[in-house]
Amino acid sequence: MSQQESERITVYSDYVCPFCYLGRHSLNQYQETREEELEIDWHPFDLRSQKRNPDGTIDHAVDDGKDDDYYAQAKENVRRLQEKYDVEMDLDIATDIDSLPAQVASYYVKEHYDQATWLDFDVAIFEALWQEGKDIGDEALLVELAEDAGVAGDEIRSALDDESLRAEVREQFTEAQQHGVTGVPTFAYEGYAARGAVPPEQLRRLVEGT
Repeated sequence: MSQQESERITVYSDYVCPFCYLGRHSLNQYQETREEELEIDWHPFDLRSQKRNPDGTIDHAVDDGKDDDYYAQAKENVRRLQEKYDVEMDLDIATDIDSLPAQVASYYVKEHYDQATWLDFDVAIFEALWQEGKDIGDEALLVELAEDAGVAGDEIRSALDDESLRAEVREQFTEAQQHGVTGVPTFAYEGYAARGAVPPEQLRRLVEGT
């Protein structure tokens, strides 16, 4: 099967979403059962869109309806899925990290490099946040992760300064909502979708119908 003919699964996600990280582990576990690996068609999604100022910064004072009880329940669900998928995580929730720079950088790599390079960078961003507790909104960190994946650091610096690229990423957020994506992770395959950090067997049913 050629690259053009390879199967692909669409994944909508935001790096600051712990369930996106856990969902990718579930996808990896499903991938291990397949003969042909699914290509990941990643689409960025901004969980903080309602709290962003016009200049793109986050206004943490904006009430998004997520109170202490919400986060307590989310943390409990994260820990439960950590055990289920055997995933080590340094953080349960990342409320103070802005993922927009990481999403812009990742989108640039996805559009200009092959799947393997993008995937290396993508995984590195997730692990930097959830395994090491690092600020993935930091340009220097993103440059370092990109260079480790084989992408020139200057390209990432330029991408982060490119207002037209940021506008394109924002358009991706809008398109996701127009496609009915209201939360992440969302996995889509040939008109069907599964939302949340669903188990590998549910991803198999989504893709294979069995």
